Amino acid sequence: MPDSKVVGRFAPSPSGRMHLGNAFAALLAWLDVRSQGGTMLLRIEDLDPDRCSLEKAAQLEDDLRWLGLDWDVGGIAEGCCQSRRGEAYERAFSKLQDMGLIYPCFCTRAERLAASAPHSPGERAGYRCPCAARTEAEREALRRAGRRAAFLVRVPDEELSVTDGQLGVYRQHLRRDVGDFIVRRSDGVWAYQLAVVVDDGEMGVNRVVRGRDLLSSTPRQIWLCTTLGFVPPTYCHVPLLTDSQGRRLSKRDADLDFGVLRQKYTPQQIVGGLAYLAGLQDVPKSAEPADLVPGFTWAKVRKTDVLLDCP
Repeated sequence: MPDSKVVGRFAPSPSGRMHLGNAFAALLAWLDVRSQGGTMLLRIEDLDPDRCSLEKAAQLEDDLRWLGLDWDVGGIAEGCCQSRRGEAYERAFSKLQDMGLIYPCFCTRAERLAASAPHSPGERAGYRCPCAARTEAEREALRRAGRRAAFLVRVPDEELSVTDGQLGVYRQHLRRDVGDFIVRRSDGVWAYQLAVVVDDGEMGVNRVVRGRDLLSSTPRQIWLCTTLGFVPPTYCHVPLLTDSQGRRLSKRDADLDFGVLRQKYTPQQIVGGLAYLAGLQDVPKSAEPADLVPGFTWAKVRKTDVLLDCP
């Protein structure tokens, strides 16, 4: 494809039924690509075998088609699933190893949680696991004792600045604000941060539209991207749909999922309602996704989260 060709993507995790918040992000990603005459890619992010399945992925694809959100490449039929891309992640992992950026962590999950509280493991300001300083003899002794290692990447002592297409400039000091983070779990499952960078790089994705909850992941992904020799995409982080307590809609809580929504509304009603919530329509009138393409502009899209009256 020509370098000027926009390649965007929607990359959901099939860990449960798609909900209204997923559809909100999917619609904006779709409109962004279609308004620029680009290529839309669907990637199934099914890294976690305990939570994801092809059956759930097939249901997700059906919900997208029902809404009228099509794609040009990817999806289950083309094998565009992270669960099938282990060799690509292995190559990237080996490259980082050769650069001296990977080290094994033998801490238990409880130990990592204690070390990084109140943040998630490997995502604490200035976090560097004590395992980073272990000698090879110490590591081998732990392996013989039956301890399985996760693998972390060493982040540099530098600040990265991201100009987000929707939220503006966002700065983050990788060492001070993030710390080292996991790229492969102790059970062998690849971590999201590595997989998403490799996938976007190898699939030619140059435009990423996703929820603003992932903005804080962007600097480390850009750093990984350039370190691995890829050109970083441009980003637009969109508002989240939240309940009256400001809680983001979640599959885990079954908030407004499509098992319920498809029984109550037409796809045109849902698309029109989402367009209204995004700021693309003055009233929540029914609409097909294609109806919204001619008038789509990021200048109309809200920058703040959208409060819903959730049951």
